[in-house]
Amino acid sequence: MSSKDGGQPFEGNTTEGSQREKIPVLIFDQPGQLSIQVAKRIASLITERRATGKKVVLGLPTGSTPIGVYQHLIDLHNEEGLDFSNVVTFNLDEYFPMKPDSLQSYHRFMHENFFDHVNIPKENIHIPNGDIPRENIEEYCLSYEHKIRKAGGLDLLVLGIGRSGHIGFNEPGSGIKTRTRLIILDEITKKDAASDFFGDENVPKEAITIGVGTILDAHEIILMATGEHKAPIVMKAVEEEPTDEITASFLQKHRDVTIYCDEAASGEFTRIKTPWVVKQVEWTEDLSVRAVIWLAEKVSKAILRLEEGDFQRHHLHSLTYTHENTDHLCKHVFESLRRRIRYAEDLPTKQEVIVFSPHPDDDVISMGGMLDSLVENKNDVTIAYMTNGSVAVFDSDVRRYIRFMEMAGGLFIDNDSVGSLHTKLTKLSKAMSTKPLGNVDALEVQQIKAFIRYSEAVAGIEVMRLGQEHARFLDMPFYKTGKVRKMPINDVDVQIVLSMLEEKMPEHIFVAGDLSDPHGTHRMCYFAIKRALIEFKKKYPDESKHPMVWLYRGAWQEWEIDRADVFLPMSKADLDRKIEAIFKHESQKDRAMYPGAYDIREFWERARDRNQGTASRLNGLGLPEFHAAEAYVCVKEL
Repeated sequence: MSSKDGGQPFEGNTTEGSQREKIPVLIFDQPGQLSIQVAKRIASLITERRATGKKVVLGLPTGSTPIGVYQHLIDLHNEEGLDFSNVVTFNLDEYFPMKPDSLQSYHRFMHENFFDHVNIPKENIHIPNGDIPRENIEEYCLSYEHKIRKAGGLDLLVLGIGRSGHIGFNEPGSGIKTRTRLIILDEITKKDAASDFFGDENVPKEAITIGVGTILDAHEIILMATGEHKAPIVMKAVEEEPTDEITASFLQKHRDVTIYCDEAASGEFTRIKTPWVVKQVEWTEDLSVRAVIWLAEKVSKAILRLEEGDFQRHHLHSLTYTHENTDHLCKHVFESLRRRIRYAEDLPTKQEVIVFSPHPDDDVISMGGMLDSLVENKNDVTIAYMTNGSVAVFDSDVRRYIRFMEMAGGLFIDNDSVGSLHTKLTKLSKAMSTKPLGNVDALEVQQIKAFIRYSEAVAGIEVMRLGQEHARFLDMPFYKTGKVRKMPINDVDVQIVLSMLEEKMPEHIFVAGDLSDPHGTHRMCYFAIKRALIEFKKKYPDESKHPMVWLYRGAWQEWEIDRADVFLPMSKADLDRKIEAIFKHESQKDRAMYPGAYDIREFWERARDRNQGTASRLNGLGLPEFHAAEAYVCVKEL
């Protein structure tokens, strides 16, 4: 029952420490577990209604988050006979203008990912129409609302959440009583969508969306959130007061709504980030270190200058009881952090190392300092570029190289071949100029873009005194869609990584451990490596053959001080050399195609600021002062 129908909004969680959460929250270890549970809830409701001869009306979202739910529902249909013939669906939104068969159309998305694989009657499927005449929009939106009411309202509505806090396309400023309408898209939303449209200049400025009032009329609501990049906005929607600046916060006024988060998206909740603020905690070593760092930064003191009163005033007196006295506690934490500082001479020497780089620039952006030190220590380093990064290259870069090939061709091939080359390049240029905006590149163009990224990758590692022989381009199949949205990781992807591990038998591997990459490639590469390592350890049970795994983070954020196992200090010269290597990625310089919604800095600026920021934080805690520092987490298992 919705609050409109007389229900009461949620009044408090019962999970210990969750008193600041104004909406019930379920946290899952992995996104896959979350998807399974949402799919089971939908299947259960369908089955319950079928048993009583009733239809079930579902509100459905698009985007990467619900794809796993749709896949599990398809599996239930194919393998367990789940019958969808009693299901009526209403999608939340659609871009405007947008033809139903366009590559980015939500009509196409829903049919490809769900509707074409289950037996929902066609007449029961409703998706906002993005290609109606503008003068008919108001009448159309009223009609869409009428169809929802005529169907009996939404029994279960599944939502995602945008990084602006929107639900549906209800952007900041949308009121609680809004209904289906045409809306202008927020700049953050457009930048997040840029990857699907091959540049934010191609993203439609408007969309049709059901309103906040329509959402709150649903009888039951599930909001799904996955990934670290969603954590800050989910916390605000759940813990802070409702506001039209974060439309998801209006869900606090609904009596039957649940937030489903994976572990990464839950990281900013008070009970997760600073649990001692809201409950009694068992002081583990990791939690003690985190709390002391938090306190030191909160009161702007070095760790060894903290006093007993600082702990008392911030409700950390129970922590002081775990040690002989406050000074002993602070010294213990300080020494724990100090031992994590590793200079080049403390790093692996003359060993086999594989650096797995999801994109062709993640190696130098994320761990240029480490790469430099590994080479200095005479390790046998192989950089395994997992994807070709072609979708992030502008067409203008391809045209520049086409012109170069036209000009330089005569220097390397005979006159007869020059004419043939010119014909091919002219044909290629024409195909590019006639390609509709937002469409997938021709295969030849995709290949040229891949070669651009490959050549830049080699130029980058040459700054680190490595050569082309140290680069391995895995070109994993999951990435090769020509679009930013990728295929699921499959056995072929895993086998490529496994073969690399078996060929090199590395003692150390470096893996992108960040789950906040907004385009998902880092996450997918991470899970491909994880699966490959499982197979590797089955084939080689001798633990001495199992590599140490070093997790680095990419352009989006750095490891928290308390979570990092290793800090690598960098001098100004070290950082300058890292930046020089990043500069070699010219297609990503000045203006990257997909820089992310919130951050206008170039990747080299993010790397510089992140590394200097880590060093500054360490210095603020009373540790040695460095110009910059990289951070790593070391594990035996992913």
